[in-house]
Amino acid sequence: EFMQASWDVEEVQAKGIQRLASFVKDKSASPYLLTCTEVITLAMKIHTDSLDLQVEGCTLLLEILSQALEQGVIMDLDVSVASCLLHTVRKHSENGEFLSMLCTLLMMVSASEVAAENLRKVGIIPDLLSILRRFLHNDKICFSCCAVLWSLAVSENNADQAVLASALPVTSAVLQKHLQNGAVAESACSALWALALQGCLADSDYEPTAALLLDALRMNPERAVLVKNGCLALASLVRLSETAALAILLDSKGSGTDLIKDEYHLHSDEPGVAEALCLLMNEMVQYDEVMLNMRSQKMEKLLSEIKVQFPFS
Repeated sequence: EFMQASWDVEEVQAKGIQRLASFVKDKSASPYLLTCTEVITLAMKIHTDSLDLQVEGCTLLLEILSQALEQGVIMDLDVSVASCLLHTVRKHSENGEFLSMLCTLLMMVSASEVAAENLRKVGIIPDLLSILRRFLHNDKICFSCCAVLWSLAVSENNADQAVLASALPVTSAVLQKHLQNGAVAESACSALWALALQGCLADSDYEPTAALLLDALRMNPERAVLVKNGCLALASLVRLSETAALAILLDSKGSGTDLIKDEYHLHSDEPGVAEALCLLMNEMVQYDEVMLNMRSQKMEKLLSEIKVQFPFS
C-alpha cells in the first residue's frame, strides 16, 4: 500500500523493494508473493531510467520465483506483468550485465504456460531475437533466451509462425557458436526442436539444421537431455522431409546410424533417451531408401537390445 500510494516517487519504490526483500525469505510470505511480483514489476516499469531500482527489483523477483519453484508453486504472471518486463527489456537492451539477469528472470517466468503465453502475447519474441543477435558471444544470455524461446514456441496454439521462422537463423547461430558449451547447446537444441515442431523450416534448412544437430550430439555425447532433445528435433525434421533423413545417414563427419548406436550404449539406462532414439528411427524408416540403409547397418539388433532393456515401456 505504501508503494502504491506513491508510484511516482523513486525513493519510495526503492525503499519498498528493499523492505519486501527482507520479508520474502519467510515462508509465511508465500500467499503474498504474486501481489509482490505485480507491484515490483510496475515499479520497475515506471522508473525504467533508474538502473539501481531495476537491478534490485530484478534480484527480488528472481528470489521470489526461485522460492516458488522450490515450493512447487507455478507463478502464472498476467499480461500486465509480462508487459512491464518487456518494457524493461526494451529500455535496457544494450546493457549486457543487467540483461543477463533479466533473461534469467524471463526463463524462470516462462516455466509457467500461462506466463509464457502472456509473454508471447505482448510480443517479446522479436526482442529475444535482437538480444541473441547482439549478445551472441554471451553464454548466459544465449542459454536463457533459447530456453524462453523454447517455452514460447512449443505452445500448441501458436499464431506467430512468421515471427518464429525468423528465429531459425539466430538459434542455429547460437548452437554453432556454443557447440562446446553443453548447457547452451542443450538450450539451443530445445529451441530448434520447438521450431521444427511448429514447421518453421524451409526446404533449404533441413540439411544444414540436421548436420548442426548431429554436431551438437557428437560434441556433447554425455549430456542426456541434450541427446534426447537433439534426437527429438531430428525426428521432427525427418517427419517433414526425406532430405533430413538422408542428411543423417550421409553426414560428412560420420554415419548418423553409428552415432545413434553410440548414444544408446552411452545412455542405455535412460528411458527418455531410448524413447527419443526410437522415435527418430521410427520416422527414418518411413522412407524406403533410408530403411534399406538402416537394415544394412543392422539396426534391428539395436532395436532388439532396447526392447530387452525396456520390456515394460
